[in-house]
Amino acid sequence: MESAIEFLTTLHWGAVFQIILIDILLGGDNAVVIALACRNLPQHQKMKGILWGTAGAIILRVILIAFAVTLLQVPFLKLIGGALLIWIGIKLVAPGDEDAHGNLEGGSTLFAAIKTIIIADLVMSFDNVIAIAGAANQADPDHQLGLVIFGLLVSIPLIVWGSTLVLKLIERYPLVVTAGGALLGWIAGGMMITDPVAVGQIGEPSSTLKYAVSAAGALLVVVWGMALNRRRKAPGAAH
Repeated sequence: MESAIEFLTTLHWGAVFQIILIDILLGGDNAVVIALACRNLPQHQKMKGILWGTAGAIILRVILIAFAVTLLQVPFLKLIGGALLIWIGIKLVAPGDEDAHGNLEGGSTLFAAIKTIIIADLVMSFDNVIAIAGAANQADPDHQLGLVIFGLLVSIPLIVWGSTLVLKLIERYPLVVTAGGALLGWIAGGMMITDPVAVGQIGEPSSTLKYAVSAAGALLVVVWGMALNRRRKAPGAAH
């Protein structure tokens, strides 16, 4: 009990908020995958498919993120992870037209549906894993895995049961998506400037430098993403 209270009192709430926002923005596909995977199940098994499939996906993602958080201590990997996050943020601000779910088939048995949800989540969760690992990396190393689990436990129900509301909010206020892209760019900048290679070259970054690089990452994602959007919407642009 005391350890749980200590964990909550020392929790990096900024990182928790970032993890929840990242998982909602980048995890909207999860609700679609779950619905498609369970659509062929008998009515009395659909809720079981949703619950067990979601549980399996959460466990798998926690394992992947735990590895990612550890690997981010290796030289150059924060630089690579930061570059990937910038790319993911730009894709969020300026999404393509491809449909990632067109060929996803629903399972006819409970086991098949659960397997489909877990495999699809594994394939689709790369961006979530990198982004959440980057957000968790700001916290105390002793609390990073607990932080990830806490953030996922809060955000997954929002995705599964509140996806319609979230999607309507995003459709009504596109600025939410732009803010999410900026957040990914911010995390990317903070990751890259604290990579062991960067620290070896310039020393431990000051708070001012870290904020400046983080802000530059956020600005890069927003400007690049908006430029791509304008280019796609321009008359005569190829689709």
